[in-house]
Amino acid sequence: MVKAIFFDIDGTLVSFKTHRIPDSTLVALDLLRKKGIRLFIATGRQFYSIDNLGDQEFDGFVTLNGGYCITGDQQVIYRHPIEPSDIEALVRYQESVETFPCGLVLDREIYMNYSNETVLELFGMLNFPPQPIRPLRESLGQDVYQLIAFFTEGQQERIMSVLPNCEATRWNPLFADVVAKGSNKAIGIDQMIRHYGISLDETMAFGDGGNDLAMLRHAAIGVAMGNSVDEVREGADYVTTSVDEDGIYNALKHYGII
Repeated sequence: MVKAIFFDIDGTLVSFKTHRIPDSTLVALDLLRKKGIRLFIATGRQFYSIDNLGDQEFDGFVTLNGGYCITGDQQVIYRHPIEPSDIEALVRYQESVETFPCGLVLDREIYMNYSNETVLELFGMLNFPPQPIRPLRESLGQDVYQLIAFFTEGQQERIMSVLPNCEATRWNPLFADVVAKGSNKAIGIDQMIRHYGISLDETMAFGDGGNDLAMLRHAAIGVAMGNSVDEVREGADYVTTSVDEDGIYNALKHYGII
């Protein structure tokens, strides 16, 4: 019996086309709550930058790809920041080897070292406001939970070799989410279900991007949206229709949960 469901936001709960939750998904969420099923967000976004869920309430938030987990009443139950030595290495690399746009995500703040057309394209797709521009050095001595790193797949191996305590995932070719090794949405699921006394075999997860793959493989039922990349579709238990074609509602009907 499913007692907890984890939802990615962008491309899963929220449409890239409309920047809102489809009506069919709102109906499904209401039916799930009436059945007493706990609902969780599992996103690469920072908690304080989640601005596209309307008045929907959730029991908890796995944010920053598992690096920062917070309950619905805003109790932080897990943090896993990037090693300070890796942030220092990033600063040295950008100052002495090559530069690339990079967002530093702290618990309550995000800023970029600089912006360009690629950054603006991504933020426009997410309906995300421009972030402050500040030197990377200002992050030294602070807890950084994620890098929004605008390097190409061709650059990735070279740059990640400088960050030995980090790992990168992609859900969009424009950039990579860089987090501390061992941080992913699957770890976030474990933190949440431990807090709420739910077993892993009572979980379900929905996602569409590369950063969702660990979560979909980990949950008892992993559902890939129809708009997912091929790797995610292949790693899921079930592929539903796209976010714009009632994907969440249809999958929940398929499994007899609503």
